[in-house]
Amino acid sequence: MATYTLIATAAMGIEALVAREIKNLGYEDVTVENGRVLFKADESGICRANLWIRSADRIKILIGEFKATTFDELFEKTKAIPWQKYIPRNAQFPVLGKSQKSKLFSVSDCQAIVKKAIVDKLKATQNIQGMLIEDGPLFRIEVSLVKDIATLTLDTTGREGLHKRGYRVAQGEAPLKETLAASLVMLTNWNPDLPFVDPYCGSGTIAIEAALIGQNIAPGSFRSFASEDWHWIGNKRWNEARQEVEDLANYDQPLNIIGSDIDHRMIRVAQENAEEVGLGDIISFKQMQVKDFTTKSDYGYVVANPPYGERLNDRPYVEKLYSDMGKVFRPLDTWSVYVMTSHEGFEECYGAPASKKRKLFNGFIKTDYYQYFGKRPPRRSED
Repeated sequence: MATYTLIATAAMGIEALVAREIKNLGYEDVTVENGRVLFKADESGICRANLWIRSADRIKILIGEFKATTFDELFEKTKAIPWQKYIPRNAQFPVLGKSQKSKLFSVSDCQAIVKKAIVDKLKATQNIQGMLIEDGPLFRIEVSLVKDIATLTLDTTGREGLHKRGYRVAQGEAPLKETLAASLVMLTNWNPDLPFVDPYCGSGTIAIEAALIGQNIAPGSFRSFASEDWHWIGNKRWNEARQEVEDLANYDQPLNIIGSDIDHRMIRVAQENAEEVGLGDIISFKQMQVKDFTTKSDYGYVVANPPYGERLNDRPYVEKLYSDMGKVFRPLDTWSVYVMTSHEGFEECYGAPASKKRKLFNGFIKTDYYQYFGKRPPRRSED
């Protein structure tokens, strides 16, 4: 088996979490950079990374990296890469592009040049006459130019990023990406033996991701990936990776997960999404205002993505929500509460400073993840 340099792309602020997931899969040669995490793995690692990593956006193969300040230089260095090792003669290989602070700033020209260089290489090495017939498996290529350094990657994930788990049959107006929802859960110390509550559940994404984590169900279990059709990876490796997913799932783990929302329509949507992924009987969804929340559990976790009040006329309503949250959850000093919002006055509205804050991005919205740490449960005595 060959060894590849893989790139797990990630939202800003999540890179360290992605790196932790990669290391938990057993890959130690890990480098964290802004917006991406690089690691070494073989063909089986490509399969496992796509199936298991919850917080990354895509898994790409680093094919080439070089300086390019002219179109001729970009063409020749791209053509020098042994593309025939990866791309079969009938492959579909669209070329995507981006450019930042580089002399080659025309993205469309860079895409066209990279495409032509790959076509010329494939025709020369695979004895192809005439035009290439692109009706086979998908190989998405990206050329990224940053400060005159061209990076060429091959996207193993496919047209849809890893956030497209395959269970969301419906959603609300501003759905939270599944990758970010999973990250919010993993940034807590929650374990499946404790209650988990999302008091602003919307379409249920945070609660569903928590259930997948709680039962160790791989997030890629319910979808397919472009690299499943790549001949040099093969069905055997993908079958083995999917068998590992099935073997490691803990479907018998009991969970106490509650999602609530004031909108009864979103409760129906959340329930449908949970049922789509086979968790309809695992998660309890109920219509409820946050101020009506009560619990008899001594310990638990709250993870919330409430409205932010981005529009000025929404501010009073949102600030009242935050105040209600504080009145409900502050007295629960054995519960840990985690809230993501862009509202800079959250702590004042909630009525207490956070134990810790973390910068995150919800799409293009800069947010803070306010973390209120509750008292730890007593350690279980060992027999």
